[in-house]
Amino acid sequence: MGTGIAAIVASPAILPLFSCDGQQTKADDGKDELFFKISLAEWSLNRAIFSGQLDHLDFPRYAKEKFGINAVEYVNQFFKDKAEDQAYLKEMKSRCDDQGMTSVLIMCDLEGDLGDADVIGRKQAVENHYKWVEAAQFLGCHAIRVNAAGQGTADDVAQRATESLRELASFAQDYGISVVVENHGGYSSNGAWLSKVMRDVGVPNCGTLPDIGNFCVRRSEPLEQTIEAYLATECLEEYDRYKGTEELLPFAKGVSAKTYDFDEQGNESSIDYGRILNLVKDAGFTGYLGIEYEGHNLPADEGIAKTKAMLERLGREMT
Repeated sequence: MGTGIAAIVASPAILPLFSCDGQQTKADDGKDELFFKISLAEWSLNRAIFSGQLDHLDFPRYAKEKFGINAVEYVNQFFKDKAEDQAYLKEMKSRCDDQGMTSVLIMCDLEGDLGDADVIGRKQAVENHYKWVEAAQFLGCHAIRVNAAGQGTADDVAQRATESLRELASFAQDYGISVVVENHGGYSSNGAWLSKVMRDVGVPNCGTLPDIGNFCVRRSEPLEQTIEAYLATECLEEYDRYKGTEELLPFAKGVSAKTYDFDEQGNESSIDYGRILNLVKDAGFTGYLGIEYEGHNLPADEGIAKTKAMLERLGREMT
C-alpha cells in the first residue's frame, strides 16, 4: 500500500456504482485458467472511502458487483476505532458472508514502529497489533500486514524488527493468523534487507507481502505534513523491483499487484507484469494477487478494471 508513506497518498475517486450481475468469471476463482487468485486491496478506493463517497462496510459488495472480484483486503485506517467493536466486526463479517466473499487480510498502519529504537515504544507497537490479529481471526482473514520500520542503521533496525516480528508472530500463531511484512519504504524496500529479516525471524507464520510498486528506499523530504506535500516528493533511490520481488517471493503469503497507468495494449506502462508474473509462477506462488491501483490519470474504478483485465490476460498466456 502507498509509496512507503502509509495512509498519505490518495488515489482517484471511484465512478458511481452501476449494477451488474456480479457473476464470478473463471479467472476470478483462479482454478481453471490462472495459477493465482485475484483479490482487491481496499486502498485502491481510498479517496472514495476517505471522502465518504463509499462506506467501508460496502466495500465487499462493491468489489463483487462492480468488478466480479470475490476476495478483499481490508485497510485498518478505514475502521481504525472498530478493531474491538464486536458489533461492527459482526456487521463486516455478515456483509462479506452475504456476498460469498473471502476476507484475505488486514493491512495495518499507524500502530507504531516494530523497529523502534525505544524499547517501550517497540513493545507498545507489538501490542498495538494484537487487536488486529484478533479482528483478523474473527473476520476469517489469514493474515495481517505490518510494517518493519524504525530508526537507526540498517542492522539495528533489522535486529529490532526481527525481535518484534517474532514476538508478534508468536501471539498470532495462537489465532491461526500470519504476520506479513510489506516492502513499504526505507530499509524494508530493500529486498535483500527484508529477506534477511525473514530468514532471521524464522517462523512459518511470518512472511512477506511483496508490493511490486514499493521499492523506493529513499525519498525527498516533504515540505510539510500534508497529502499534497507527500505527493510532491520524489524517489531518490530505488531498489530493482524485479530483483526485490524475486528475493521476497520465497517468503510471500500474498502479492500486491500495484499499478499506476496503462499503455494502449492494456499493459502497466512502468512495470513489466509479464516478467513479474513469471517470477511469481517460478516461485510456486498460487495465492492472492491483490489489485492495488494507485494511479492518478484514470478514475479508480477504471484503473482497477484495467489491472484485473491485464492480470487475467497475462495469466492465461502463461497457463
